[in-house]
Amino acid sequence: MAQMTMFDEIESVGQENEDDVIVNLADFQQAVIWGTDWTTDTIVNQLNKGNIDLDPKFQRREAWTPPRKSRFIESLILGLPIPQIILAERKDKKGTYIVIDGKQRLISIRQFFSKLHDEEFPRLKLTGLNSLSILNQLSFIDLEGNPVLEDYATAIENQTIRTIVIRNWPNEEFLYNVFLRLNTGSLPLAPQELRQALHPGKFIDFADEFSIQSNQIQKILNIKKPDYRMRDVELVIRYFAFKYYAEEYTGNLKNFFDTTVKKLNKSWKKRENEIENHAQDLNSAIDFTYAIWDKNAFRKWKDGKYQGRFNRAVFDIMVYYFSDHAVRSAVEDYTKIESKFRDLCKDDVEFLNSFETSTKNLQPTNKRYATWGQALREVTNYDVIIPKID
Repeated sequence: MAQMTMFDEIESVGQENEDDVIVNLADFQQAVIWGTDWTTDTIVNQLNKGNIDLDPKFQRREAWTPPRKSRFIESLILGLPIPQIILAERKDKKGTYIVIDGKQRLISIRQFFSKLHDEEFPRLKLTGLNSLSILNQLSFIDLEGNPVLEDYATAIENQTIRTIVIRNWPNEEFLYNVFLRLNTGSLPLAPQELRQALHPGKFIDFADEFSIQSNQIQKILNIKKPDYRMRDVELVIRYFAFKYYAEEYTGNLKNFFDTTVKKLNKSWKKRENEIENHAQDLNSAIDFTYAIWDKNAFRKWKDGKYQGRFNRAVFDIMVYYFSDHAVRSAVEDYTKIESKFRDLCKDDVEFLNSFETSTKNLQPTNKRYATWGQALREVTNYDVIIPKID
């Protein structure tokens, strides 16, 4: 039996999707889509100047292995067809671009062309090549000036790469729509990638770094290194979104998370210590949930058993309440908490359905927060604060 991947182990309920993005016909008419054939040399030049946003920190989340990168570089040298790259020109700085599709390919190119002492992008030495085995263990700098190999250097520099540039895009929803429509490959795209590019700032940097350092987040996702599609960062952002702004939620997760990031980026200087403390509360909440449910943490109870997949909606209510030290302290008997949750899933159909229903409907969201908050009140005799989401 094939081993389940991390994405097989996560339920789709509660994730961002195309339904969260509303784009009008006029938006498509306004945007300018321009296709061009840039040479690899041109792309390298744009990357070196920083005109194409390729955050060096993203390399910690690379999905491609060195052999896969090497095969891509080999394809360029041989002149084989490769997928197009899609960029969006920034509104605030003409001539600079956000990567919509093709980040792994661009990282491969940037690393292959890295200089000797490039600290941002470590050099890629080709490996596992068959057709061009002579180039194994070499990078671009090894080809230049070598009379035997310089033809390969010229070949890759002059190879054209189809590049689509989106200009005059009307709003972020348009870019998200394009981004999500590309979500058909074996390595699924996640909106958090685009959010990182559209809303850079201190908070988003903190969320990124915290998710990497959090053993608790890694335990939830069953990973040992940063997630290449930033699902770990998304969990941190959704925690802060509901922690701070639950009562402002209107049913659109994308907008909710975007707004949270923008607000906390803006207020970072004033709230840095507070946010860092709340992040540690998130770790404590995750630990507390595992202490009660063990391997069944963040799973729903259905059909007489805990389901095998991580459920974001269960995660939301558990970390919302258990991030409060007072709530954790009020819990005297773990078994009562676990059995209360199990009984609610079994006896309250609306409560169970709230973990299986689209997040666009506010009633299920309010139901799970209100019901679980009231349950904690009853079990702990503590006046748990329950958000009103309607």
